[in-house]
Amino acid sequence: MAIDDAYATCLRIARDHYENFPVASWLLPARMRPHVAAVYAFARTADDFADEDGYSVDERHRRLDDWLARLRAAVGSAAVPPAGATDEDRIFAALGRTVRACDLPVGLLEDLVSAFRQDITVHRYRDWDQLLDYCRRSANPVGRLVLRIGGWRDDRIDAASDAVCTALQLTNFWQDLAIDWRRGRLYLPESERDAAGAAEADLDAGRMTPPWRAALARAVGRTRESFERGRVIGDAVDGRLRYELRATWLGGMRILERLEQSGFDVFARRPALGPADAPLLAWRLAAWRRAAPGAGRRAAPIL
Repeated sequence: MAIDDAYATCLRIARDHYENFPVASWLLPARMRPHVAAVYAFARTADDFADEDGYSVDERHRRLDDWLARLRAAVGSAAVPPAGATDEDRIFAALGRTVRACDLPVGLLEDLVSAFRQDITVHRYRDWDQLLDYCRRSANPVGRLVLRIGGWRDDRIDAASDAVCTALQLTNFWQDLAIDWRRGRLYLPESERDAAGAAEADLDAGRMTPPWRAALARAVGRTRESFERGRVIGDAVDGRLRYELRATWLGGMRILERLEQSGFDVFARRPALGPADAPLLAWRLAAWRRAAPGAGRRAAPIL
């Protein structure tokens, strides 16, 4: 019962904080949902540490240091949450069980924490290479962990997953540009901003000027290319996970459409999916056409 409660806590956290990634939705096979939720709860909480305004830079680093130490302890322990356990205790009890049951690479979880740590002190990115390295650690591990939980071990599928997860992370940056700016962050590369002649003073005033719209249009085009490179992920796996990944891909592309339809004015309204998008996405999911034949290589099924 204690471990069931731990997974229930992770599922609650996942469903309360869903963004652009597949998190324990009904499309996922039921046996995967608790494990995916455990990974997400671990990552979501660590990400929140990096964003907490009430803590100094040093304190936020210490919280992430402790988070890593607890991760490494949980992986080697089969302990269940004690009486009076906190949500954090339950997260690590569930995550430790998940890592062992699904044979997850701990390095992928450590990569996530390294990206959250970077968010504490790095608030600008010079060029696309710097930003994509951040995505490699902040987003791509999520897709690979979901695949491992599903029992998939295949380099081709991993590459497609990386492309989609990077695209999802970039999409989140563009839709949250106004929110991030108020927090002192700008993820759009400086090289892209400078090429368009965009001035940061316009963002201070909440103005999406033609140069900023042009810079975002170029960034969205690059993001769409990443989605297209990874589209095969929706055909490379089987079962219900296939439909979850297709729906995630379609949802990310739909947010890009909404960005374009709004003229990239993220200060007027944050582009996001809503109930009005459901019929269109359901139709597109039903009309999905395979990008390539064949499937990947599945490892032993998860426990």
